[in-house]
Formats: sequence, structure tokens, C-alpha cells
Amino acid sequence: MSFQISTNSKAPWNKGKLVGQKKPLKLREIWEIRVRLELNQSYRELAMFELAIDSKLRSCDFISLKIRDVFLGTTIQSWAMILQKKTQTPVRFEIMPRTQESVIHWVRFTGREPNDYLFPSCSNKKKHISSRQYSRIVKGWVSSIIGYYRLWHSFNASNKSCTDL
Repeated sequence: MSFQISTNSKAPWNKGKLVGQKKPLKLREIWEIRVRLELNQSYRELAMFELAIDSKLRSCDFISLKIRDVFLGTTIQSWAMILQKKTQTPVRFEIMPRTQESVIHWVRFTGREPNDYLFPSCSNKKKHISSRQYSRIVKGWVSSIIGYYRLWHSFNASNKSCTDL
């Protein structure tokens, strides 16, 4: 009985890629991104960036934030609480004054209602942006300061996203 060893195998999907836990952004890099977004007057992305830094939510929870989650009537809350999709546990996070200003400016700019998503899809205003779109936005921020995307993921060093971006 003879066995043949197949030499026609596919390369692993993660060959040459950095997988697993990613390094968080350094404080200097965070400030570089903030300044670039402010200079470009990217209101949505600035509010998104600031709130993502403050909340440290998983991407699936972050993109599904509604205006009512961070606002109480017409004023923004200094603390917000949401229920995580993955664990069904409540998460409370502080919204810093700088972030409050960015989010207020974004909401006033768009004129959205309390039941609307904070970051709506461009194609369908009744839906939130997709995880894939959020991933592209994050890649854009990181590549704008580093020149390449170093596989850093959703502002979090613990790689705990709901989707594999």
C-alpha cells in the first residue's frame, strides 16, 4: 500500500498576517487623528472617533448606538449605559466634555431624531452603518497617521469585536 503526499495544498488564510490581540493607539497617535479630523471638518468621524475612545464598546454595540442612548431630551448625558449584544450585560461609560461637544455638533448638523441611529448608513438613513464600513473608517484614521494599517482593531487592545473585521 502506498500513500501519496499532496503538494497541492492551499496556503493558510492567515499566513503573513498579524492575528489576535492588536496594539492600542498611543496618545500621540490619538491626538494626531483628532487634529486631522478637526482640520478636515469631518464632524461625523470626529464624533465617532471621540465617542469610540470614551466608550470602548465592541464595534457591533458602538455602531448601533441611538441618539437617545447618549442624549436625555436635548442635552447630552455625561454618563451613558447600553446593553451589550454579546453578553447581555449593561455597560456604563463616561462621555467626556470634548466628546460631548463633538457629538452635539454632529447631531445638530444632521438634525436627527432621538430614535435615529447616531451614525446612520449613507444608503439607508433608517439603518446604522455596517461593521464593515466602520472597519474601513477606522483603517482610514490609522492609515492617515501611520501610512499603513497595522491591523489595529476598534480602539481596543483586547480584540473583542462581534464581527471579524
